[in-house]
Amino acid sequence: MTTHWVAALPMYNVTPTHGALWRAFLQDVVTLAFGEDAANHVSLLDEPFGDLYGLWRRGDLLLSQTCGYPLVHELGSHVDVVATPMFDAHGCEGARYRSVIVVCSNGGAHAIDTLADCRGMRAAYNSEDSNSGMNALRHAVAPHARNGRFFASTVRTGSHLRSLGTIAEGGADVAAIDCVTFAYVQDDLPDLAKHVRVIGVTASAPGLPLIASRALGPERLSRVRDALDVALSADPERARRLRVTGFARLTRHDYAEIETLERDAIARGYATLA
Repeated sequence: MTTHWVAALPMYNVTPTHGALWRAFLQDVVTLAFGEDAANHVSLLDEPFGDLYGLWRRGDLLLSQTCGYPLVHELGSHVDVVATPMFDAHGCEGARYRSVIVVCSNGGAHAIDTLADCRGMRAAYNSEDSNSGMNALRHAVAPHARNGRFFASTVRTGSHLRSLGTIAEGGADVAAIDCVTFAYVQDDLPDLAKHVRVIGVTASAPGLPLIASRALGPERLSRVRDALDVALSADPERARRLRVTGFARLTRHDYAEIETLERDAIARGYATLA
């Protein structure tokens, strides 16, 4: 049985401030779950986290966060779903979230009012394994595609923040941005947010799950779940800044919706964002 664990929350560190808030929250969760001796039982990993799949598959993973797309495709046999954060952000409903579809806010983009108007434009997306940046956008575009194509070109940026920057700098015209990330950008990076305009939203899906190694076991898993709730209520200002309102207890089965979005796009002949 593993006696030392690792923990890291890599998904919503949009700015250094958000990263520090999430790390402080994680430290509180670990302390609550293991007591004052927590440092002898758990190591908090530092950014950059490197290979996220390597992190998520670790047998000594106490707590991390992934996207629903890797969960249903790669991680199901390695992890348990601990909880799903609920956010106070436009596009979130309980433990569900959407992506906002954004275009450049100046110049000719003012003629763009719907996703259908984006035919022949350049799309930015964060990664091929992102539900919010790729899969949800692919699902939204699929009804408008012709012969498997809709955009003139696509560019992989590596993050939602870089996708927004790429649009702001003129390197792309449209992107789908996780609505929680977009809310954080509006809060802390208003100069970046003003460069884009929301023209729509994608289908909703279960939010980004908190996960743990299956080696954690039910007793420790229960302790971590309880610690999440206590740590959230212990610092209301931190919860407000992070826009977290609570944690839902979803299961791996709830995330099958993400595969349905993928299958629907493929059934329409739109297997790849193009």
